[in-house]
Amino acid sequence: MEEDLFTLSGDAPAPRTLSEGNRDHRAPLAVRMRPRSLEEVVGQHKVLDPGSPLRRLVAADDARTAPASVILWGPPGTGKTTLAYVVATSGDREFVEVSAVLAGVKDLREVIDRARSRLRTTGRETVLFVDEVHRFSKSQQDALLPSVENRWVTLIAATTENPFFSVISPLLSRSIVLTLESLATEDLEDLVERALTDERGLGGEITLTDDARSSLLRLGGGDARKILTSLEAAAGAALMKGAHEVDADTLAQAVDRAALRYDREGDQHYDVTSAFIKSMRGSDPDAALHYLARMIEAGEDPRFIARRVVIAASEEVGMADPQALQVAVAAMQAVQMLGMPEGRIPLAQAVVHIATAPKSNRSYQALDAAIADVRAGKGASVPAHLRDAHYGGAESLGHGEGYRYAHDAPHGVARQQYLPDDLADSHYYEPTSRGAEGPIARSLPELRRIVRGEGPSS
Repeated sequence: MEEDLFTLSGDAPAPRTLSEGNRDHRAPLAVRMRPRSLEEVVGQHKVLDPGSPLRRLVAADDARTAPASVILWGPPGTGKTTLAYVVATSGDREFVEVSAVLAGVKDLREVIDRARSRLRTTGRETVLFVDEVHRFSKSQQDALLPSVENRWVTLIAATTENPFFSVISPLLSRSIVLTLESLATEDLEDLVERALTDERGLGGEITLTDDARSSLLRLGGGDARKILTSLEAAAGAALMKGAHEVDADTLAQAVDRAALRYDREGDQHYDVTSAFIKSMRGSDPDAALHYLARMIEAGEDPRFIARRVVIAASEEVGMADPQALQVAVAAMQAVQMLGMPEGRIPLAQAVVHIATAPKSNRSYQALDAAIADVRAGKGASVPAHLRDAHYGGAESLGHGEGYRYAHDAPHGVARQQYLPDDLADSHYYEPTSRGAEGPIARSLPELRRIVRGEGPSS
């Protein structure tokens, strides 16, 4: 194949074919073990179902039925580049890889011109793989539109960020977005076993102890490329010592990471998570950050961490600092858009905010009390003056009769019964005096006096 790998760099290596890359034992283990067909791809069963866009691209019996552009969105190491390679090698297509970090509009136009010339003179299609497409500016993304529109290339773009935020609408409308999930543990185990035994990999020269295997999968954080890179480093360290077995200590030394004792499916998962939540509740930001660091370093799903932070914002802080929930939700969205490791930064900000904020659990306790009454069968009919009066015949039923519009009353608060008759005197929400809840605690008795006629007049 001519110009099989186009690298935009000042010191670009000599072009090499994909098959040469797989045979080259000097190439990184992750490159050597790259699947050669969809059958060798581990995980991602949802996007590889029969009839899926990727399956149609590989088959390509009729270009008119295959998508002209696919955007692969997922965390690092989930197979975005691998899937692009597999599509390229099927049907003898040309594969051209462009890094969004290094390429400019001029470079893109040069690649597209070559693809058009190749298609016109030889009939050979080109797969244009754009890694980190979210780093392209609007003008760079605009430069891709004609080639996609006219099928001069089959565009496969990869991104770790939400493409609906980072990719321009015209390119999105011409593309199919496929979401890749983090690989399951069993998929990663298959990948490691294949790398240990396959001739393209370590060819049976190295074995792993059970502890080393568990640590490798844990420290990899679901990133297949990271796991294979760590395995290669550990294998090299073992062979240098004249050993053919990698244990946990050799692995930790090779990747310069402590093999943390943390089982995402076992007690350590629950213990660390519990300590994380209780540290935020207990207003100790240092402890909360420690447990956050342990979860991140152990490869815990950042989306799981973000969900716990959002829950803590309401459960532990609540109305004492309503902004805590906004910060937590923003951190969760940032993790989704940024991925890791950058996502750790907004997570840390949200954790510190919650740990140092005034605390109140009164709003959710109030809801739980209300739920308890509902489950106990309390709660008679909705008072007639609060019922919907907008349909024909409602007025004759007395719906809305006597309702007082609060905005017409002094201070925007009108005396009126809102709860059902059997709960008319119930108090669910009792605010603390902490933080932003303090003013609510001072004003709520007066509100109840006006609305319900409770207590002495001030």
